Amino acid sequence: MASPAATASTPISPTRPERSMRGRARPGKGRVRRRPAGFTLIEVLVVIALIALIGTLTAVAMSGGLQGLRLRGATREVAAQLRFTRAQAIATGQPQRFTIDPAAHRYSAPGKREGRLPEQLGVRFYGARQAAAQPGQGAIVFYPDGASTGGQLELVAGQATRRLSVAWLTGEVRVDGQVGGAP
Repeated sequence: MASPAATASTPISPTRPERSMRGRARPGKGRVRRRPAGFTLIEVLVVIALIALIGTLTAVAMSGGLQGLRLRGATREVAAQLRFTRAQAIATGQPQRFTIDPAAHRYSAPGKREGRLPEQLGVRFYGARQAAAQPGQGAIVFYPDGASTGGQLELVAGQATRRLSVAWLTGEVRVDGQVGGAP
């Protein structure tokens, strides 16, 4: 065991607290222990949550809100089904029919592919009446050479409209973007 003289501290200055030989202040001798600098985990998590919330609100506001998201999603889905129908006609060598019922917000493609459009969207179809299987329905027939009967489908959300056009000669499906509105 070390002698008491080896562990004793010597006052360095009358205004500074006593220090041991290692230079650390001794507890209880006029020095208060301070909390280490930095942030607590709770503070960091709150800031991250606020940043995420502000980012989400900004993204929704800039993209036209929920209505715009529905419009874009439905447009992508219908365009994909139209392209699938054309590909099926070319692959099978048989005409294939894409049908849509604007009043019921339903569509169907070959291979029992059926879908529903959101009720909040307006649906308008312009195309050859001869291609429709039933009154009130719209249809586009795609042929094995890639051609089609052609037509246009408009999806409407508030002031925004997205138009899907199918060229009769080539069967190309094109999304014409926005017609009068933000989304």
